[in-house]
Amino acid sequence: MRRQRKLADMSQEELLLRTGNKLSYVSDLERRTRDPTVKALGQLADGLRIEPSALLIQE
Repeated sequence: MRRQRKLADMSQEELLLRTGNKLSYVSDLERRTRDPTVKALGQLADGLRIEPSALLIQE
């Protein structure tokens, strides 16, 4: 997810404002210490303006 966010030239704070998620949640997802729910995956993809499947690709 971090790669996609960086490609979108977006900070974690900007992404959380677009999605309504908490900063700690976004940070946990990027560090892979937490798995996103299907709902969160959709919200994050919408916030990044990408397809949800792009977030499932391993970096």
